[in-house]
Formats: sequence, C-alpha cells, structure tokens
Amino acid sequence: MTRPKTQSDEQVLEAAYRLMHADGPEALTFEKLARASGLSGSTLVQRFRNKTLLKQRTLLYAWDGLDRKTEQAAASVPRTPAGAIGLLVALSSGYGDIESYAEGLLVLREDLRDPMLRARGAAWKTALGRMLADCFAGVPGMPDDIGLLMAAHWQGSLLWWSFDPYDMDLAAYVEHSLTRFVSAVTKTSARRS
Repeated sequence: MTRPKTQSDEQVLEAAYRLMHADGPEALTFEKLARASGLSGSTLVQRFRNKTLLKQRTLLYAWDGLDRKTEQAAASVPRTPAGAIGLLVALSSGYGDIESYAEGLLVLREDLRDPMLRARGAAWKTALGRMLADCFAGVPGMPDDIGLLMAAHWQGSLLWWSFDPYDMDLAAYVEHSLTRFVSAVTKTSARRS
C-alpha cells in the first residue's frame, strides 16, 4: 500500500504526536516524521520550519483534540455529580498501559516548558472546572471551586494509580476514587446545610 504524496497538516501532526507519545518528545525528528508520514524531510521543514515549532504545533494539535474530547464527554453526561464522575472517567480513557502513561508524562513536561502550551493547559483547566462545577449546581452547599477540587482529585488519582497499575484497571480506579470524593463532599455539604 502506498501513502498519498500529500498529507494535511492535521495528518502530519497526528503522526508527530504518535511519535512523541510512543518514544518521548526527543524522538520527534524531521527524519522520523518523514518516515512516519511519507513526506520528505524538506517538505516538513518548509511546513514547520524547525523542531521547536514542530513540537509546539504538535502539542497545540493535541490540546485541540483534548478540548474536543472534553466538550463531547461533557455533552454526553447528565449535569449531576454522577455525571461529573462519568466525564472524568471518559477523559481517563486512552492512556494505555503504564509505559504509555509514563511516556505521556514526558509529553506533559513539554507543555509545562512552553508559555503558549501552559496557557492552553490553564484554559483547559478553567473550562473543565466550569463543566464539573455545572454538574454540582443542584447540590446545595458546594464550594464555588468544586469543579477544580474534583479535577485536582482526578489528577491525583491518575498519579496514584500509576504507582500500582496492575492492581486495578485505570478507569475502574478513577471511578472508585471519584465516587469516594463525591460521597465525601456531598456528605460534608449536607451536614453544613
């Protein structure tokens, strides 16, 4: 099977992201991307100029995908605390095994190094926090920042899972952890009311 001679930037960025995620950010080179995309190295340099810009465009492409995934997951769950759990469980899919998850953390390191990518992360945090808070709108006594508190708990549960990934499936671990979180905050809120 032969590859098409031309590929859209989106197709090339998807190939670049797969390379970064599989082998770490430093594995993304024009040479490897040329092999993965079927385009010549010179064509890729014309499109992306240098490795720094290629990496940045690749990660901006990944943020666009995460924004879409988040919006789709939020639209598919009820606006209830159980819906908030469902949203975060849905966002927990696709990490793969522990090796893939660990490589993903190396990619996250690149996001933290680049101010533009950090800004995308901050915007996603705000949007996700708002979506999660909307799921608690009908629960009296919830703190204003319940969405961010839940998102922080979710991120922590992902990290804690990674230390012992063979004990429980990631989605099950996240769901169990978030269910306990929601139970604790709603009980506390009910006592205050």
